[in-house]
Amino acid sequence: MAAFLRSKCSSVGRTLMGGLGNNLFWGVNSSVETMTRPSHCDAICQQIRTFIQMRTNLKVVDNSGAKRVMCIQSLRGKKGARLGDTIIGSVKEAQPRGKVKKGDVVYGVVVRAAMKRGRNDGSEIQFDDNAIVLVNNKGELIGTRVFGPVPHELRKKKHLKILALAEHIV
Repeated sequence: MAAFLRSKCSSVGRTLMGGLGNNLFWGVNSSVETMTRPSHCDAICQQIRTFIQMRTNLKVVDNSGAKRVMCIQSLRGKKGARLGDTIIGSVKEAQPRGKVKKGDVVYGVVVRAAMKRGRNDGSEIQFDDNAIVLVNNKGELIGTRVFGPVPHELRKKKHLKILALAEHIV
């Protein structure tokens, strides 16, 4: 009987049965337990937003030619980078005729972070994604345009050129 159930169960049936062991009663009892557990999607939607640290993938929001960068090192401290901090990253995806190529090691300023940041007036700012603008080792921008919203906290970090080129300041 157990072999018959093993061969006929679909992937949905396997999760409801609680596994494919020989003990059928354990599988039936655990089906209620499996249904009451939060799904995998709930765990992803409620993930904890933390600092930008090593191996974090960031979106590039300027026209330098890079699309995605992976953080190699945060130049802020041990925990990681936040809004306005400078990081060192490796270009993972790039446009064909851009100023930077795949595999290049670049500097970047974090302009959007998924981690909440409190403001002086008591409000909090949080973005949906992690994004950077590429700069050279002197702090000058590589691209000539900045896409999307940028927080005004960059003014305190002396990144005024990014604010001047931004489409929208939040």
